[in-house]
Amino acid sequence: MNDQYFNKIAKELDIHPLQVMSVNQLLEEGGTVPFIARYRKERTGSLDEVAITAIRDKLEQLKECDKRRAAIVKSLESRDLLTEELSEKLAKAETLTELEDIYLPFRPKKRTKAAVAKEKGLEPLAEILLAQKLATVPTDEAEKFISEEKGVKTADEALQGARDIIAERVSENADVRNAVREFFELDAVLNSTVIKDKEKEGEKFRDYFDWQEPAVKVPSHRLLAVFRGENEGILKVTILPDADKASKLIHKFYRENFCAAWEQVRAAIEDSYKRLIEPSIENEYRKILRERADAEAIRVFAENLRELLMAPPLGQKSVLAIDPGFRTGCKVVCLDRQGKLLENDVIFISQSDRALEASAILILRLVKKHSIEAIAIGNGTASRETEAFVRKLNLPASIPIVMVNESGASIYSASEVAREEFPDHDVTVRGAVSIGRRLMDPLAELVKIDPKSIGVGQYQHDVDQNMLKKGLDDVVISCVNKVGVEVNTASKQLLSYVSGLGDALAKNIVTYREENGAFKNRKQLLKVPRLGNKAFEQCAGFLRVRNSDNPLDNSAVHPESYQIVEQMAKDMDCDVQDLLDDEDLRKKVNLKQYCTEETGMPTLNDIMTELAKPGLDPREKFETFSFAEGVTEIKDLKVGMVLPGIVTNVTNFGAFVDIGVHQDGLVHISQLSDKFVKDPSDVVKVRQKVQVRVTEVDIPRNRIALSMKKKERKDTERW
Repeated sequence: MNDQYFNKIAKELDIHPLQVMSVNQLLEEGGTVPFIARYRKERTGSLDEVAITAIRDKLEQLKECDKRRAAIVKSLESRDLLTEELSEKLAKAETLTELEDIYLPFRPKKRTKAAVAKEKGLEPLAEILLAQKLATVPTDEAEKFISEEKGVKTADEALQGARDIIAERVSENADVRNAVREFFELDAVLNSTVIKDKEKEGEKFRDYFDWQEPAVKVPSHRLLAVFRGENEGILKVTILPDADKASKLIHKFYRENFCAAWEQVRAAIEDSYKRLIEPSIENEYRKILRERADAEAIRVFAENLRELLMAPPLGQKSVLAIDPGFRTGCKVVCLDRQGKLLENDVIFISQSDRALEASAILILRLVKKHSIEAIAIGNGTASRETEAFVRKLNLPASIPIVMVNESGASIYSASEVAREEFPDHDVTVRGAVSIGRRLMDPLAELVKIDPKSIGVGQYQHDVDQNMLKKGLDDVVISCVNKVGVEVNTASKQLLSYVSGLGDALAKNIVTYREENGAFKNRKQLLKVPRLGNKAFEQCAGFLRVRNSDNPLDNSAVHPESYQIVEQMAKDMDCDVQDLLDDEDLRKKVNLKQYCTEETGMPTLNDIMTELAKPGLDPREKFETFSFAEGVTEIKDLKVGMVLPGIVTNVTNFGAFVDIGVHQDGLVHISQLSDKFVKDPSDVVKVRQKVQVRVTEVDIPRNRIALSMKKKERKDTERW
């Protein structure tokens, strides 16, 4: 990496080049984004995770550019085509597009029309036409190139060959291609039409059977929908500007005189645009639009995932969890405070009175036997009926009954992870366990599921899957390290997301724990096979050892800073625990006295914050939520009803809200607020509790339209 790259990234992100350089060095040293953001603030100028991630991604893009540059140079050298001028152009190119434009005329290609014309000796004729001299008579010049031996029978054939050569030159002109690219960005129109006889099959794409829109303004969700329709063979899609305007745009690069030769050049330009440039740039522009749409869809998904992962945990409580069902019954499991499965059974709530009575007796017995402190009910089929049944049991008011979003639970229950955890139980028991654990700690349970299987995205199966995985993994890693992980209770999956670990070391930690008992302190981590000093440096600050003999082991203070805290305690004539317990002692600490070249005020301030509340969970406090009574199915809804709900998904076009009827309703972006809303995530977040008004109920299509606007409410409505 050279200074030019650091300056370029710094300018794009509006930061200092030295910050970019420092992040690059830390990444090359094996630093992870959470570690660099939390424990290397002095070196980065206190850049946050967002900025560090952006630098990392841009550095990777530039490295890819350098890799391609090297490949092009090698190709040109091998064919003895690399001149000093060409080498200089390649060195100055800053993007892959620029590199490819420079390389295009020299790229090995199939036998083109222009190549055939050159073989026939028509390149000099093309030069004559491009010169556009007033005295040039194209047919006269063309006759000079008629040759039976070379296969040029007529003047028209000669002119056609010359035009083919000119057309290829025009298409390989970097300035022309850039001008056309800019024109596409300004003028291209997305046009989608239904393919003949596909109307019935493609009913879900009906909105796009005859659709036109400026391409630059197409929102990501609409573009992805149209592309999906195209991929499924329902829609024909073009993204093109006006062809005549585009051709005329190219004229300025070649027109010199009003003469007969110009007409030949003009015809070659029009052919070049339609046959060569338009398809090529359309593919490029499609890719650009697709990448933008993918990036936006992944951004929305990532924001939703973050909200879901950072949902408030109930904490370590004894939980009875129910996976509802009608025909096969409701699977019931009891979990202890660590999430260990104690007992499982089945109840039936849709059969005889005798079955209901037996089910009630079973639930009451389990609650008493296992000292149940909370009840979790999955929000799938029969959830509201199950909730109503449980509420009628007159359980102690101290036991909250909570509806839990079970999206992805079925994925977990059939996974290798679930089979490993519960080899002797079927998928229904595993699913119920996941629901209960999700109430206790959403983050710890959700990391066991592929993030894209958690239903909070839009078109997640259509976007670039590598890009999606990278974006979602970044979110999971960020959340896990922000919360911190108790090393003695964490699953292998949760540990794998801790900075510096990964699957192999996470497995080694769990194996060591099983063979040697609970970790007594952070230092003991160094005894884990293959967990060396670098991995320890990266992970230690994010791992907690709750009952360690060193109180700092249960905090986010990094072991490399322990000596600073110990020196503070010594100077205050107390021990470390006293510093943790006594606010007055902490106020007396003069932080400036502990500043060094390596440790500055940002780190010292973080240490003091952590000493005040060691190991504090950054997630909000858990609060219970209840849906409206008597509204359990879509047929119970009436237009005008005002109901409590929970946001389950936020998209570019609005938010989906669970109102307790087994079908989420949509609050369109236009109905989110009385004010104009550009981005729904500015108004609502996943898991947010909202009040909504029913504006439309379409039972045949199972659709519910909702509104959060307040000025439309009636005086009798409560918000």
